[in-house]
Amino acid sequence: MDYQKEIIAEYEREIDKTRKMFEAIPEGVDFEYKPNPKSMSLGRLAGHVAETAGEWGKSTLTKDKIEMKEGEKYEPFIPKTPKDLVERLDRESGEVKAALANFKMAEWDNHWKFIYHGQAFIDSPKHEVWRTWVISHLIHHRAQLGVYLRLLGHKIPGSYGPSADEGM
Repeated sequence: MDYQKEIIAEYEREIDKTRKMFEAIPEGVDFEYKPNPKSMSLGRLAGHVAETAGEWGKSTLTKDKIEMKEGEKYEPFIPKTPKDLVERLDRESGEVKAALANFKMAEWDNHWKFIYHGQAFIDSPKHEVWRTWVISHLIHHRAQLGVYLRLLGHKIPGSYGPSADEGM
């Protein structure tokens, strides 16, 4: 089995599912909507899904660490329109696919770190970071996005089979 080929195929499948979810977000949706005060806004959540699929995935493959020092401020991607999400997803997932195509199997065991204000929050082999913080994290937040859309009364696409909106 060609594991690298399977990793690329899985990523492509999850990107296709993510694009379908982004395309289900109607124009004019309230990106400020929160189902609970502790929740991210719809715009922030959707932006986080795009960042996870793109920027975070690429950083996992092309860097050994991300470090945010005291005083550094992170500016999250918050889209203005659903089209912004699809455009960013397409652009950045293309970059990730190129990085995956050039990634050497032996590099999956290299360690990757995320350091925030001097504290390591992630310090794991790249294969664990890819699985947990790219693929699983993407799936988790994409599912949350589906719940938000459902709560707002919008139809959602299926991910691993048809949704209630698509029927059998």
